[in-house]
Amino acid sequence: MADQSAKAEEFVQKAEKKLSGWGIFGSKYDDATDLFEKAANWFKLAKNWDRAGSVYIKIADCQLKLDSKHEAATSYVDAANCYKKISIQDAAESLNQAVNLFLEIGRLNMAARYCKELGELYEQAQDLEKAIVYFERAADLFQSEEVTTSANQCNQKVAQFAAQLEQYPKAIGILEVIARQSINNNLLKYSVKGILLNAGICQLCKGDVVAVTNALERYEELDPTFSGTREYKLLSNLAEALDEGDVVKFTDAVQEYDSMTRLDSWKTTLLLRVKNTIKLKEEEEDDLT
Repeated sequence: MADQSAKAEEFVQKAEKKLSGWGIFGSKYDDATDLFEKAANWFKLAKNWDRAGSVYIKIADCQLKLDSKHEAATSYVDAANCYKKISIQDAAESLNQAVNLFLEIGRLNMAARYCKELGELYEQAQDLEKAIVYFERAADLFQSEEVTTSANQCNQKVAQFAAQLEQYPKAIGILEVIARQSINNNLLKYSVKGILLNAGICQLCKGDVVAVTNALERYEELDPTFSGTREYKLLSNLAEALDEGDVVKFTDAVQEYDSMTRLDSWKTTLLLRVKNTIKLKEEEEDDLT
């Protein structure tokens, strides 16, 4: 690996020498790009991801001098792929550069794709607020290109993180919009009951039983088949348990549903919040008596 890094450094030096010399019609940037690309490949073979990433940024700089914005954007993506191995922050900075260039040249679908990737990076880093920003941006770009499925996937991520941050009205609004958009789509209508379940769980987290009841009525109007689903039954039973302050009833309803359809960690986390709210109310009532 030391030999590979040494070879890479030789190509970097040759490229830098090219850039510091004279060139005709931008030829020095073309020549330097070729040399930097060889250097980057050797650095990757040596698993020297930091140096490989920095060289791809040099390549992007050369391509910008040649007014090759698409190629420069691609080089920033290459840099990000190297930095992902060692630094989420550096990877995010490189992807941001790529997104801005793709937007400049009107490649909205590519910009959307890498905004989504930025959201995933920040999700990995557990920075949910930044993840929301990039998933929202990706959703808007996908929607502008009429890539509805990808836009919905990104918006569902936004709703998921918003709920985790206790921004329940935002999460509910997004999920209800997606459900309305999906109900008349033959490919998407089967996902509606799951989306409405997630929206209903967010309603429960607000702790307002009347709001939950009203929401269930709206969901029945939106999808007449919803009232016959296990998802509707679960939400209805949980609303009753919340209204009655009955932790046992709440737990039984969750366990019954989970025995048939495994609840994911997001639903489990939110339902635990509701359960803890009921427990707290019980404790407050016991203190009063």
